[in-house]
Amino acid sequence: MADFIDEDLSGSRFERVNLAGSRFERINLSGAQFRAIHAVDTRFRGVEMEGVVMRGVALKDVDIYGEFENLTINGVDVGGLVNTELDRRYPERAKMRPTDPAGFREAWDVVERLWGGTVERARRLDPELLHESVGGEWSFIQTLRHLVFATDSWIRRVILGDPSPWDPLDLPWDEMRDTPGVPRDREVRPSLDVVLELRRDRMSTVREVIDGLTDESLNDDTEPVEAPGWPKSRSYPMRECLLIILNEEWEHRLYAERDLGALEARVS
Repeated sequence: MADFIDEDLSGSRFERVNLAGSRFERINLSGAQFRAIHAVDTRFRGVEMEGVVMRGVALKDVDIYGEFENLTINGVDVGGLVNTELDRRYPERAKMRPTDPAGFREAWDVVERLWGGTVERARRLDPELLHESVGGEWSFIQTLRHLVFATDSWIRRVILGDPSPWDPLDLPWDEMRDTPGVPRDREVRPSLDVVLELRRDRMSTVREVIDGLTDESLNDDTEPVEAPGWPKSRSYPMRECLLIILNEEWEHRLYAERDLGALEARVS
């Protein structure tokens, strides 16, 4: 078993090579070419595939979850079809794309209400199950911790200007590089009540920011925070920051609902 770590293998040629079971992490494959590849049961996570061209591809029993824009399959742009179907399934999903302060306030009302129901659903389970991963994804507790991280990063750091807003329980996404000052303890197991107390504090902060929005402030750019951390120290459109938070809240609640269903089925 060979290990290639911190090596430059650009321009290499792999032909008739068995890489079954290999692990690729933080790899740059820009400009790579794949021909006659056998990738059954392969897993891709945190992968950016912009400008990718696939020809002669057979896709069967494939499950893809992510963001799609200009995704063409057999000459048909399916990105719009997917979004239309998701809006049909979840009528309130369209409210996560507001365009004015009133729309953002309505969207946050929806987020608070839906998460309230999801938390009540979680409370009906054995507390230990809330630390369990389903299909290699974050546990319910870890999902809440990640949302605290998202709020700390985009609201408290970028919008409110706190250079180091993170709580020790904050959880960045797994593929994020270690960043000085940003905590990353995937194994800690706080209780649901402890995480919910932190979560309520952060959600109230978002509420204050959104309630204070005006047409002018919504179209402003934030002031750069001159301190190491994440996101990088630069100016960001206020609208973009708030849309990121709405997207995080919406998508991760769906993940949580999906996994709570699997845990409930296991118990029953």
